[in-house]
Amino acid sequence: MRVLLRVKPGASRTAVGGRYEGVGGVALVVAVGARAVEGRATKAVLVAVAEAFGVRRSAVSLVSGATSRDKVVDVEGDDREIRERLERLLG
Repeated sequence: MRVLLRVKPGASRTAVGGRYEGVGGVALVVAVGARAVEGRATKAVLVAVAEAFGVRRSAVSLVSGATSRDKVVDVEGDDREIRERLERLLG
């Protein structure tokens, strides 16, 4: 399932949750402590999203937005379960 993300790099702590109303639609907010240097923030985002959705890290892949705060990821797994978790995380 494709999930839109809004990334906040350089945060004081890693957190997944919240809603961001962007141009592409509603995005899940992901804050990570890693800075946006050499892909570190993107890697941290993928790990945080995997943990939040309860899937292996290899089940989360970046579709677009490698150098952007707005990213699209694909989360593999049971679509119904992923959708339910997404709704809870969006608040």
